[in-house]
Amino acid sequence: MSAPIRHFLQVRDLSREEMHHLFERTRWIKDKFKRYERFWPLEDRTLVMIFEKQSTRTRLSFEAGMHQLGGAAIFLNTRDSQLGRGEPVEDAAQVISRMCDIVMIRTFEQEIVERFARNSRVPVINGLTNEYHPCQILADIYTYIEQRGEIRGKTVAWIGDSNNVCNTWLQAAEVLDFNVHVSTPPGYEVEPERANLHGTGHYREFTDPMEAARGAHLVTTDVWTSMGFEAENEARKRDFEDWQVDADMMRNAAKDAVFMHCLPAHRGEEVAAEVIDGPASVVWEEAENRLHTQKALMEFLLRGRVKP
Repeated sequence: MSAPIRHFLQVRDLSREEMHHLFERTRWIKDKFKRYERFWPLEDRTLVMIFEKQSTRTRLSFEAGMHQLGGAAIFLNTRDSQLGRGEPVEDAAQVISRMCDIVMIRTFEQEIVERFARNSRVPVINGLTNEYHPCQILADIYTYIEQRGEIRGKTVAWIGDSNNVCNTWLQAAEVLDFNVHVSTPPGYEVEPERANLHGTGHYREFTDPMEAARGAHLVTTDVWTSMGFEAENEARKRDFEDWQVDADMMRNAAKDAVFMHCLPAHRGEEVAAEVIDGPASVVWEEAENRLHTQKALMEFLLRGRVKP
């Protein structure tokens, strides 16, 4: 009897033990990559990448990652496919999943990836939706572990908009038992139902961003205007002007705190140049680790737990 299909649509689709397995596999796979050693566990497998939202890091990391695992990657833009002409998501899932081994979707509503997954014969990965960005947080947490060690019991300070990345940090805190301090301008607070929280008490909200960052082991933020909210850009710049991560805020964090940003970044807006380009910043390691964590994720979804 074949094992049930596993999807990765939210962080909580994985247990704590499975996430730790992924981080260990990421370390091993990244080490092979750095030593230029071929590792092809997904030879002859095909990844289909479906994009409704634009991307740099998501496309590059998944496409390069699948090639490095020995497989092939196919790029589909909804504007250039029948999905863009109104084909039901359910029909597209039935067809696409019969022609490949795994699917990654980067789109708007979470409901789209959920509907696709319910009708797919192969694993489906959420490459980003309005509600969640689970692949980014896998990379962020691995980066913290790589740089500073165990994240359990630590504090992450989220400064800025309560967007899909923030929502995913909150979910991850429940799974891996760490804390998140969130500070947003008035009117941009976390919506617990949108974050799909279970009320386990792993996060606190702060009106003052400096207080949210106090003693934090990891300080992170994102652009003030996410994709789909461009019409609000000028209003958001005014609303968020006191929510910039600057040197004073980083000095308020723990002595060995790191700074992360999922990129692209706007220096002088959500983060000061002296922070993102400074010694506490690990944004480039974080960006590279999208590649390695996603390779471990695809291996896990297609082959289950693999030991070195």
